[in-house]
Amino acid sequence: MFDQFDALLLARIQFAFTVSFHIIFPAFSIGLASYLAVLEGLHLWTKRPVYIELFDFWKTIFALAFGMGVVSGIVMSYQFGTNWSVFSDKAGPIVGPLMGYEVLSAFFLEAGFLGVMLFGRKRVGPGLHFFATLMVAFGTLMSATWILAVNSWMQTPAGFAMNAAGQFVPTDWWAVIFNPSFPYRFTHMVLAAYLTTALVVGSVGAFHLLRRTAPLRAGTMFSMAMGMISVVAPLQILAGDAHGLNTLEHQPVKVMAMEGHFESHPDGAPLILFGLPNQVEKRVDYAIEVPKLSSLILKHDLNAPLNGLDTVPDELEPPVEILFFSFRVMVALGFAMLGLGLWSLICRWKGTLYSSEWLHRLAVLMGPAGFVAVLAGWITTEVGRQPYTVYGHLLTAQSLSPIAAPAVAGSLIAFIIVYFLVFGAGTFYILRLMGRLPRDPQGHLGLGPIRSAGITPAAGMPEGAGHSHPRHGNSGGIRHGA
Repeated sequence: MFDQFDALLLARIQFAFTVSFHIIFPAFSIGLASYLAVLEGLHLWTKRPVYIELFDFWKTIFALAFGMGVVSGIVMSYQFGTNWSVFSDKAGPIVGPLMGYEVLSAFFLEAGFLGVMLFGRKRVGPGLHFFATLMVAFGTLMSATWILAVNSWMQTPAGFAMNAAGQFVPTDWWAVIFNPSFPYRFTHMVLAAYLTTALVVGSVGAFHLLRRTAPLRAGTMFSMAMGMISVVAPLQILAGDAHGLNTLEHQPVKVMAMEGHFESHPDGAPLILFGLPNQVEKRVDYAIEVPKLSSLILKHDLNAPLNGLDTVPDELEPPVEILFFSFRVMVALGFAMLGLGLWSLICRWKGTLYSSEWLHRLAVLMGPAGFVAVLAGWITTEVGRQPYTVYGHLLTAQSLSPIAAPAVAGSLIAFIIVYFLVFGAGTFYILRLMGRLPRDPQGHLGLGPIRSAGITPAAGMPEGAGHSHPRHGNSGGIRHGA
């Protein structure tokens, strides 16, 4: 029944499906590992129990996310041998060692210290346990380094030569790893991971502030998350702009498709805010645009010329519709995160960070935004590379295994069923854990009228002291250390 389908298209859909499931877990675990290290470091420094209580709460969630990320990543690697064996043969001399380095230096580091971090605090002492947590956090960053080095090399290949068998062989490993797009892609992805985690932590904190279940713990995590977003969101926008300029230099066709520029603009290109790309007719229908703003952003000159897709053969154009919308989703969510961070700063300055109900509702709503933005950015990166696997050198159509469409379709259906069952159940369980933040200890149950009184710092007051019962007026407060 699948004979009429194209094996290449099905293989691409399968890889896109599995990588979309996979990427959300590392994006979360990278940031969460660093957050756990910060929490434990703050506990060692301040001796405040709230930090280690939050550490214990989030470490279970991290373990689940880490496990699902490992499992989904293993499935992806098998596809290199099943669906993309030609790519594996031709790019293996470069991609293989880098993937091996990721396993040896990063995954072993994470796995080796993960057990100590999860179960060893009472066995190895606080100092060694903190070191284990740092090593897990460092391991997640190392893992991202090697994977992004592979992906960046496929986007902007460097430091290689072609041998007689048509394989990519390394001539300069430094150039392979630190290829032209790697620093920008690595910075952009790591900041995205930190933003994703901060949005999740902030969402959970806001949710429990709205429920009034554990104001001390919820307020602490909410304050830390909003502070992180306030700092990282503007940095991410700057990093994204730098990454875009690098992409314009090395992958100009991708930028043409992202911007929706079917035509060249010799006297300044407009920024198309929204429209409906029509790749058949080579135009953007119902375009809403700002004249010459794209030239200003990309070339810092209103009148700078920008080439369009009319300079590119049709067979080398990426799917414009997908790129056009995924790029705008990513950018829109980035500015929404910036807005959330600015609002939290205003509330912090006004002393209403813990009592602003509308801020908390927005934070809950923005909880999944980091995952959506990561997926949109990943789609923009990978679809924009098409029709190449190794940009400018190896076409995706040339990378496919000699495999029949029914075989790919059968495994794709199996992946869809198993992924939604297994990872759906895992995600559901993580969400249930997030909704079960233990109440504050020593009777700090969050019974006070926090919407009228607010949860505000109270200098010199014990943790949780002064939190009023509904019968006792509105003078209560809780001191937060974040």
